[in-house]
This record gives sequence, structure tokens and C-alpha cells, in this order.
Amino acid sequence: DWNGARLVGNPDRASQIAEVLKALAHPIRLRIVALLCGGERSVTDLAGPLACPQAVVSQQLRILRMRQLVEVSRRNGFAIYRLADPRLREMIRCMDSH
Repeated sequence: DWNGARLVGNPDRASQIAEVLKALAHPIRLRIVALLCGGERSVTDLAGPLACPQAVVSQQLRILRMRQLVEVSRRNGFAIYRLADPRLREMIRCMDSH
């Protein structure tokens, strides 16, 4: 059972987690990650449900990539984004339930 002792005693780990939380603290980035919890998507596939211009979505994806939360690959000339770590699904699910 997790009790937080490792995190309390490890300031470097606390800083790493804080960086992830900062990256997710923006509403559009949080919504992008939530969409990617359902599977890979292109910028166009993300922009529609978010009702955001593709340029805004691309900018937010760039930040998520810099924080290594999403990965990108090319398919038929399109950039396809996915979660870099599937454990993000559980994190998003946990946040959504609070």
C-alpha cells in the first residue's frame, strides 16, 4: 500500500512530479491528454472536439512533448500523437473523479 514516504524523502522526485502537474495544469493541455487517453490522434482529430484552432492545439502539444508526456510519429504525412506513458490514463482518471 502506497503511503507517500518515498516521495516525502525524495525532493528530486517531488520536483519531477510537480513538472508533470504544471504541464497538465493548463485546461487545453489537460483536455488533449484526456483525448489521447482514448488512443492516438492527429492535430485535426484533437482540434475538433476541443473547438480550438489547430495552431493552438499544436502549440500545446509542443509543450506536452517537451515535458515528454506525449510522443509523435508520422503516418501518411500526418503527425500522430499518443501518450508517452500509459500510466497517464490512471492519473487523468483519478483527477477527473475529484
